[in-house]
Amino acid sequence: MSWREHTVVRDGVRLVCRDRGGEGPALVLLHGLAGQLGEWDAVAERLSPAFRVVALDQRGHGASERLPEDVSRAAYVEDVVAVARALRLDAPVLVGQSMGGNAALLTAAAHPRLVRGVVLVEAGAGGPSPGVPDEIRGWLASWPVPFPSREKAVAFFGSGPVGEGWADGLRERDGGWWPRFEPEVMVRSTAEVAERSFLTDWRRVSCPALLILAERSFVPPEEFDAMVRARPSVTSVSLPGTVHDLHLQRPDRVAELVAQFVHGLEGAPGRPGDRP
Repeated sequence: MSWREHTVVRDGVRLVCRDRGGEGPALVLLHGLAGQLGEWDAVAERLSPAFRVVALDQRGHGASERLPEDVSRAAYVEDVVAVARALRLDAPVLVGQSMGGNAALLTAAAHPRLVRGVVLVEAGAGGPSPGVPDEIRGWLASWPVPFPSREKAVAFFGSGPVGEGWADGLRERDGGWWPRFEPEVMVRSTAEVAERSFLTDWRRVSCPALLILAERSFVPPEEFDAMVRARPSVTSVSLPGTVHDLHLQRPDRVAELVAQFVHGLEGAPGRPGDRP
């Protein structure tokens, strides 16, 4: 299915999204830290026949504003709201992986009448982790930028669909392959995540939720347990043989789980009053 690119400007920050159209329920796909909207392509292709699928390059990532001054979690949330309203998405389901899942969670908590449901892919409520910014800085510093070839980049990122997905986020210029973000913007984007838990926000999420976790999950068991205790009705699924980027590993299964979840919401009442 063909798609259209849209640019939404909020408070002077350019946000680029890919809209596959369609008449079905709306989905907004949110990538993780240092990612880009194209990593959802395989999932989106499976979902777009039945749903209106929109993928967003979040601020500081991909084709969106590269050097935004504000990288607070609130800024990421309001970007999601701005895109939903600009594209007139009716009560979308938010699907976010990792840091994108954090944005989905916080958007649902702050704008309960806007969101019909949330799917958190390898994303949890977090907790104080002061070392996270330095870990991210070190991880990004380990990238041999510029990569001499796309093939070298794929191998560096682990080969297979995960390596291919990360390499797809690079841009070729000046004889090498470069990230489409500034490392320090990524580090600053983790500041709030390092400082606090979002469990209180999770408790405020009133819409249905689905957690999709990897077998080798980044979400600690105690964090998952706390989320289930806070919301016993939440549905959770663990995919065998997967790691953090399971949407790249198993797009077929992720798309299937998202579709089942959204179809289960179709008989639920809408949330009028705060729609785009």
